[in-house]
Amino acid sequence: MGTITTTDGTEIYYKDWGAGRPVVFSHGWPLNADAWDDQMHVVASHDFRAVAHDRRGHGRSGQPWHGNDMDTYADDLAQLMEALDLREAVLVGHSTGGGEVARYIGRHGTGRVAKAVLLGAVPPLMLRTEANPEGLPMEVFDEIRAGVAADRSQFYKDLSESFYGANRPGSTVSQGVREAFWLWSMQMGIKGAYDCVKQFSETDFTEDLKRFDIPTLIIHGDDDQIVPIVAAGQKSVKLVKDATLKVYPGAPHGLSAVGTYKDDFNADLLAFLDS
Repeated sequence: MGTITTTDGTEIYYKDWGAGRPVVFSHGWPLNADAWDDQMHVVASHDFRAVAHDRRGHGRSGQPWHGNDMDTYADDLAQLMEALDLREAVLVGHSTGGGEVARYIGRHGTGRVAKAVLLGAVPPLMLRTEANPEGLPMEVFDEIRAGVAADRSQFYKDLSESFYGANRPGSTVSQGVREAFWLWSMQMGIKGAYDCVKQFSETDFTEDLKRFDIPTLIIHGDDDQIVPIVAAGQKSVKLVKDATLKVYPGAPHGLSAVGTYKDDFNADLLAFLDS
């Protein structure tokens, strides 16, 4: 574990486990690198190098007033990749992290990247527009901002329910998983949390996805209540050349932490790394 300092002076915390071909994980909002611990342990145990950072404003990284935007997130990732001299890396992004991966490739290309995995990722565009009628209305994101501003602690506790599908009949999501979500979320500064909502909801990643020229695996649960598959995975697979979409029936947004969905994702991730 260590830190790098970006060109604007922001400290970025990262974990670096194992040795071998690098697998670089980008987490969702409002979490941090700890959300990837299960997957990092799995890949590092299978002779890969697992790297995950806390996005600026999140977790143990710096909380600058400015720079909480998708371009800067991508540039921070690029500086981490360069500082650690990661090459032939596999980028894995969940939710907002999938947007970060897409914008990284859009801005910095694939010179250091061999493959990509987008899990429940926000691209190409979450917001409903005339050209994107499958997206979610602005009111949804206004409510998120209002929740963060009014009582973010309770908001995060409530959000964990739909995030992991705990509101579905037969859910096996543990209270511990939901409490971990709250803990990680509360480590994020309120300014970064508020700013990031606009970034994951209004950023159009269409042109970024068109720049992908590497094998890409897109995984999405068809019961994702946070990033609906119709506006995300089902559209992204049409924009990324030779991408593969794998749909998990009944899976929630946070499927990488939930029961058999987690096991399936870990197996699919390892198979893709070895392919």
